[in-house]
Amino acid sequence: MRGPEERTSGCALIVIDMINTYDHEDAELLVPSVRRIVPVLADLIGRARGADVPVIYANDNFGLWRSHHGELVDTALARPHADLIEPITPDDESLFVVKARHSVFYETPLAYLLDRLGVGHVVLSGQVTEQCVLYSALDAHIRHLEVTVPKDGVASIHPHLESAALEMMERNMGARITTAKEIGFALH
Repeated sequence: MRGPEERTSGCALIVIDMINTYDHEDAELLVPSVRRIVPVLADLIGRARGADVPVIYANDNFGLWRSHHGELVDTALARPHADLIEPITPDDESLFVVKARHSVFYETPLAYLLDRLGVGHVVLSGQVTEQCVLYSALDAHIRHLEVTVPKDGVASIHPHLESAALEMMERNMGARITTAKEIGFALH
């Protein structure tokens, strides 16, 4: 793998845990926040695709160890909150990494994939800000990746913890906290 000084300035949009059935603990607290960010994410994903920036979905497998990303998407689309999935559904060009724990990097091939794509900057979006987004930002930081988090493109269960998580990412990990509209994807 390349060292931090050898990475290109390529960017990737990481969409965290947005393929979701919302039939888990705390879902009733999470859904309103998700509903708020879906249009923002749909626009962000569309702009990334339009600029030929890799869109990588990193998603829990919900303990379905025999499933693949298509099955996860189909299952989520068959549930009551399909309206939260449809606008942000992966297309044929999207990449997909299945994860089992909070960080998108923990025991997944994501670091290798980013290296192969020449990515030195990740835009982290999705859910949950105070959990998976925070831990993924830390793991990106320790891998010497630049991190941007659109504060209007992440969803939370507890708003006060979301504020603290965003502050920690900015202060402790050097993440750029911005709005989705401020993120400019350059054509590759």
